Amino acid sequence: MKRIVLAALLVSGLTSGLSSNVMAQQDTTAKKKNKFEITHGIGISIASNSNKTDSTGKKSAAKGRFIGGITITRIDWGFSRLIDNGSFTLSPKNDFLSYRGAKTSTFSFDVIQFGYRFNPNFKVYLAGGFDWTLIRLRKDITIQRGGTDLTYVEDNIHYSKNRFSNSYVHIPLNFEFRTKENHDGKRFYFVVGPEVSFLLNGKIKQISDENGKVKTRDDYHFQPFRYGGTARIGYGWIGLFTKYYFNDMFDSSGQKGLKNMSFGITIGLN
Repeated sequence: MKRIVLAALLVSGLTSGLSSNVMAQQDTTAKKKNKFEITHGIGISIASNSNKTDSTGKKSAAKGRFIGGITITRIDWGFSRLIDNGSFTLSPKNDFLSYRGAKTSTFSFDVIQFGYRFNPNFKVYLAGGFDWTLIRLRKDITIQRGGTDLTYVEDNIHYSKNRFSNSYVHIPLNFEFRTKENHDGKRFYFVVGPEVSFLLNGKIKQISDENGKVKTRDDYHFQPFRYGGTARIGYGWIGLFTKYYFNDMFDSSGQKGLKNMSFGITIGLN
């Protein structure tokens, strides 16, 4: 996971740098009017070129254009919290999921997006990417695979790490509002929209003196289909995000009403 985070952040930085260079070159060079404009960098983006050029060769503001491409952006990194029927305190039946808040995290990013920019201040786009929730359990237990409900067994050994996690493919529909650029070329962003996700797998990673490092995979009764909403606010390339999922975290009857949310830092708003 650490390697994924570092790679995503590195690619995001490189992409931002390349995008700045491309934009600088476009501002000083007149371009022919084509139906679609394709730019190449770390990813590939495609947009309709409806802009007109003035006598200096600079583009006027676009009235509307299609956008889309392959990229790494909207990198979300933060904390996850379980909400048990409206409370941040777990009920007795879910106490086995007691977790370390400072080490229970979320990480996600988008790799593709397609949409339409109506004007310089508003666009709508559909994106796709990956999402991880990493729960650091407090207790020395092992969540059981299979069965008709989420169950666990208590172990007689101590785990220095007992992580219970899931991974999803997510598909958000975002509505982005942004202000005009200031004298530094930066602007404020506000992004909000619904999101659906499809389960890839669940995973347990345990580390102990007795057994060393042990990893097991299963669906662990995580919801196969998840839906919720996301909100982001930012300035320039960095901001804050929060996500809330409306359906239960697990499809087991014992965890009815147990939901999860996340919040943290987002990098790459575009």
